[in-house]
Amino acid sequence: MERWTLVADVVSVVCLLGGAFFVLAAGVGALRFPDLLSRMHAGTKPQTLGLVLVLVGLALRLREGGAVWALVLVAIFQMLTAPVAAHMVGRAGYRTGKVRHDLLVVDELTRDLEEAGGGTTDDPEAGERTGPDAEERVDPAAPGGPGTR
Repeated sequence: MERWTLVADVVSVVCLLGGAFFVLAAGVGALRFPDLLSRMHAGTKPQTLGLVLVLVGLALRLREGGAVWALVLVAIFQMLTAPVAAHMVGRAGYRTGKVRHDLLVVDELTRDLEEAGGGTTDDPEAGERTGPDAEERVDPAAPGGPGTR
């Protein structure tokens, strides 16, 4: 049984270090990448993998049924919520004009919004901004806008 304990501890350390590396990479990517979509990708993909590796390392180290099941629930919850949160952040960024359209290889959202008639788009080739909140938008650089006093 001692051999199994040694192997589990070594694998645990490898998982913990690997997870820490992925979480660090996610943080560096979120700080260094130039645009919203790249930062969002860096903040979700390696961060989720890093967290799962840390949880596996903890489960191998703790080896108690209750703690392992709690860690499994945390991992499942993270894998279910991270893609949804990233999708919503990306969609909100797209609708508010934070996405650089010149970097997009395929822009299906603009086409879908135009087909639906009434979506918001900031694509200069798509024409004027449309949508229910188009009149409410204020240019922060305009005189008397929110950026001035």
